[in-house]
Amino acid sequence: MPNLGNFHYILGVERENQFIGQSGAFLDAVERASRAAPMARPVLVIGERGTGKELIAERLHRLSDRWEEPLVIMNCAALPETLIEAELFGHEAGSFTGATKAREGRFEEADRGTLFLDEIGTLSMAAQERLLRAVEYGEVTRIGSSRPTRVDVRIVAATNEDLPQMALEGRFRADLLDRLSFEVITLPPLRVREGDIAVLADYFGRRMAAELGWEEWPGYADHVADAFENHPWPGNVRELRNVVERAVYRWDDWSQPIAHVVFDPFDSPWKPVSMPDERAHRVPSKDAVAAPASVDTDFSHVADLRAAVDGHEKAILLHALGRHRWNQRQTAKALGLSYDQLRHAIKKHELTNSDSE
Repeated sequence: MPNLGNFHYILGVERENQFIGQSGAFLDAVERASRAAPMARPVLVIGERGTGKELIAERLHRLSDRWEEPLVIMNCAALPETLIEAELFGHEAGSFTGATKAREGRFEEADRGTLFLDEIGTLSMAAQERLLRAVEYGEVTRIGSSRPTRVDVRIVAATNEDLPQMALEGRFRADLLDRLSFEVITLPPLRVREGDIAVLADYFGRRMAAELGWEEWPGYADHVADAFENHPWPGNVRELRNVVERAVYRWDDWSQPIAHVVFDPFDSPWKPVSMPDERAHRVPSKDAVAAPASVDTDFSHVADLRAAVDGHEKAILLHALGRHRWNQRQTAKALGLSYDQLRHAIKKHELTNSDSE
């Protein structure tokens, strides 16, 4: 069995769906979900993409009295507006073109269980009106039918939109918002979860190493760990998982700390050229080699120019050496140096392979 150590700070739900973290902001959100779970009331989950809104919905369901009943998930943004109402409430045969037979909607499928409506801010006003009736009266009517059906469904809705602001602007029904917000759980973005980035990176890295059959977990070089801490993580935990797993599987030597990480997998010298307006909106590359995260770029605090330049040079060397597995000839070529110039720089900064540990 690979010696990959133990995983810590895990609040499990089931299977691979787990909350991992130790920061106060994170634990407060999980605790609020745990307290709200037994209540048969709607809950609204708010958070940026990749923060774990679906995991909160699953926790609310599994810790409730409905845990043995269905948890039905619907992404409101994944369907065209013309089909959302049919998907939610069902339809009778012949009620519209293509409706060859009657079909239950998600409300009927979730009867006695939980219905998770992700991206609820994308619902049309017509769908919001019908959803309001379903939430308020516990009745749904299939498209093409005049008979309402009683349902017992606990609603959990999620969004990354500012629903109160949308309600003020008339883009979301204020009365529906009132019905859905018995409890509101706002998930903190990864960048404010103090200490959790290292915990998550370690967890995802170990799991990927086990999947690859590594005999040991080498951890990350210091400059890679610093890059993790300094990245803004717009995709939050989902992005972190992708970045970590990509770095681990691309690393060939499990006996050495992982010394190279690429944050933007689309960054390539051969990528298609975008039009000027597209380039203006493209997120800059966060490749750890191109922009070492350990370097302080706030020049107003530089009091010793020589020390600052040396620190910058050392960080670049460590990144480049890590990227090329400490192959000095490849590193020299990548940096535009001769082999002797690189050797001189390594000696100047007293660098050894252990500096990546």
